[in-house]
Amino acid sequence: MLKLEEQQFLGEASCVLSEVVTRPSRSLTLDLVYREDPMVSGNPRRCGQLIVHAEECISSKTTTEMILKCSNLEYKDLFSRSDPFLLISKIVEVGVPIPVCKTEVLKNDHHPVWKPVFLSIQQVGSKENPLMIECFNFSSSGKHDLIGKVQKSLADLEKLHSSGEGEHLFLPTTAGHNYQNKELKSQIFVEKFSQSSRHTFLDYLTGGCELNFMVAIDFTASNGNPRLPDSLHYVDPSGRLNAYQRAIIEVGEVLQFYDSDKRFPAWGFGARPIDGPVSHCFNLNGSNNHCEVDGVQGIMIAYTSALYNVSLAGPTLFGPVISNAALIASQSLANGGRKYFVLLIITDGVVTDLQETKDAIVKASDLPLSILIVGVGGADFKEMEILDADKGDRLESSTGRVASRDIVQFIPFRDVQSGEISVVQALLAELPTQFLSYMRSRNIQPNM
Repeated sequence: MLKLEEQQFLGEASCVLSEVVTRPSRSLTLDLVYREDPMVSGNPRRCGQLIVHAEECISSKTTTEMILKCSNLEYKDLFSRSDPFLLISKIVEVGVPIPVCKTEVLKNDHHPVWKPVFLSIQQVGSKENPLMIECFNFSSSGKHDLIGKVQKSLADLEKLHSSGEGEHLFLPTTAGHNYQNKELKSQIFVEKFSQSSRHTFLDYLTGGCELNFMVAIDFTASNGNPRLPDSLHYVDPSGRLNAYQRAIIEVGEVLQFYDSDKRFPAWGFGARPIDGPVSHCFNLNGSNNHCEVDGVQGIMIAYTSALYNVSLAGPTLFGPVISNAALIASQSLANGGRKYFVLLIITDGVVTDLQETKDAIVKASDLPLSILIVGVGGADFKEMEILDADKGDRLESSTGRVASRDIVQFIPFRDVQSGEISVVQALLAELPTQFLSYMRSRNIQPNM
């Protein structure tokens, strides 16, 4: 092993993966820079270039389809049966297991059979790489109870399917100072196991598909006076970013490279523009005619400017901004555009128009659109979990229509502030799957 302190440091460069894979050549040339003192600002010394080239592994196109079921799950709720779901994580050498897949939640079921699970070999590393499969009892508080778990590779799961046998779940227990695994009567079975080659997210990007980024920001009064340090909208003179700014930058800087013109629709909601009534969808740039701004920096500038040009009001309505995003997505679809749209909503509170929001989401589920919601502050975000539909129930409109697919991903910002997982990891984990589910449901093939 090389001892880095004994090596000569030549320079450094950084980029995000999307910057590389969206290039036609899949290559990116970066300038290596060397700062004499990282704490001192100034022009860094240039010292050569670094060329980064990306190639997609053949294994990424190999997808495994599995149907998993459990039997004799233990009761976790005092007065009712459990609402189980599975979380599948990749075990890595260093750090916590990385979640790669989650099933729907099945209500009151101690012998659950979940919908098919799709895992690419690339997601899990290899067929021999160990996976942690955990069965949880869903809780609306987000603190799900572990029912039991098992560690198996894809190769092991394939053998389980072939044998038709089950594997007992276990629970870690502490006996004195020793950790032991308590075997449960609950078992997991693999009802189906098959492999096939499918088009990947990168196939569509190479074929000219784009992701178009849009953002909507909550300007309701519950955020607090932006001029006071305890406000969620406070712009710190020291340059320390507030939660809204962090979410914009962290998500925007990844998604911007999937959008060729980097012009992003940006809206605010829940505020009163100067000399006007409360608006639940106004252009962040103050224009009456167009909603687009230039780049992530354009969003940041428009956001800061809006804080000084609107009066925070309320209530918190999502319906109008979702409808606006859906309109843009539908117009692109009608014009034959090979574009997929991603709306980021950043909010501090509970949505007031829950049914209207459900109606808008159900209507939008047929369009090339995903909605990412970041909850900032300390509010109770239970209703957001309903919109996320991870509990297994697809959203239903007031007319009884059911969403054709799940297009919403929600995270409370407080869950990612510990630093173990980034906003981007938490929010964008489901995006490629949502993108592919739309393309496959419409039988849209990538231009190869």
